[in-house]
Amino acid sequence: MAHSINTPANTTITPQELPHWVPGKLLSSSDSLGWKGIAQRSYRYQGQDVPIPPIDHYMIVRYRKAHTPMQRCFDGRWSKKVCSSGDLSLLTSMTDSHWHWTQEIDVDHVYLSSELMSRVAGDALDRPIEEVLLHDLLQMQDPVLSMIVDAILNEARDAGLGGALYAESLGMQLAVHLLRHYANVTFKRRESVGGFTPAQKRRLTDYIHCHIQETIRIEDLSRVVGLGDWTFSRKFSESFNCSPHAYVTSLRVEKAQNMLVEGTLAIKEIAFDCGFSDQAHLTRVLRAKLGATPGQLRRAR
Repeated sequence: MAHSINTPANTTITPQELPHWVPGKLLSSSDSLGWKGIAQRSYRYQGQDVPIPPIDHYMIVRYRKAHTPMQRCFDGRWSKKVCSSGDLSLLTSMTDSHWHWTQEIDVDHVYLSSELMSRVAGDALDRPIEEVLLHDLLQMQDPVLSMIVDAILNEARDAGLGGALYAESLGMQLAVHLLRHYANVTFKRRESVGGFTPAQKRRLTDYIHCHIQETIRIEDLSRVVGLGDWTFSRKFSESFNCSPHAYVTSLRVEKAQNMLVEGTLAIKEIAFDCGFSDQAHLTRVLRAKLGATPGQLRRAR
């Protein structure tokens, strides 16, 4: 079969614009439900031969009522399958495609935004993401994927309490499942951002010493030097050769050790003054870091 994809240059469409390219009867939609990062639409289609511009979302197609030869051109290659009820197709974002089928079909579409996929991938892999590409799969079976799609469809049809939150949590589950089994991830190249200036290091250590008794969060430290959390963490590692958590813990251990050796405060008071949650927490950390309990350190002075 020698179809060619012939779409206007630089055309990118949204899920809501898809019917302009693939006309069909809309059976259900999440458009009015206020979901973020995820959308659902179901259609009844007659047989068609349609080129589709790049969609700005990832698309999962579940064939609800179908049995038809299906052909698709993706990245210049044609695939040929028979798609039946319960089968699934995946289409990555920002890539044009061409579809051809001959029979009437009912399908459920679930769309995930590029922002959601990149955010979930970045959180799961702890790296900045350049690109997420779904595998070229025209016909597949996956009970877990089908179950999530069903739950999203049911929520679109019968919105319940906390519907947007529930749908978005399902979107995150769907994104994780796709990343685990059906995606290639390209990372942004790590570039050295350099360490802190001497003045920034002094501000940080002064802040930690002044707030050692409190909970110290990454966002608190990053505000001290006016940086975003990601850039701050990278600069901190280059400047101190450890994570912020490890550095704060080391200062707490040092202060607790000095207070145990030189002072007379009760151990539970020392734990509080050094930012540990309780005496047991202090004991666990000292045993791990110094190989000794607070009582042993006090007796050894």
